[in-house]
Amino acid sequence: MSAQTDDGPYGPLIPMPELTPDALRAAVAKIAPSRVPELTRHLFEATTNAQQTQSIAPLRAFIHYWAVFVAIERHPLRAARLRELERFVSTGEGEPMDAVTEIRQIWEAAEVEAGLR
Repeated sequence: MSAQTDDGPYGPLIPMPELTPDALRAAVAKIAPSRVPELTRHLFEATTNAQQTQSIAPLRAFIHYWAVFVAIERHPLRAARLRELERFVSTGEGEPMDAVTEIRQIWEAAEVEAGLR
């Protein structure tokens, strides 16, 4: 299995947004509108946790998660490959190590693309 991170001549659906809650929400609304409620809940939880702990770590985790999500989902072939690999691993059939390695490669490439590495 090899990482599929390029959509050929079609390119990404949207440019990589700024790493702010508003920009990430707008991007998710364009590429995965069904996930906006989850993003909104996650942001509320991160904000609440940040206030309670007096730490920005929960907000950083929020930004990291959703930036990687957008970096993956803005490339339809990459996103489809990731879902395929996740299904393979979750079935428990076959040897999952190659799939897990490829999942990690997709996530790492998305982190680089989002400017998180």
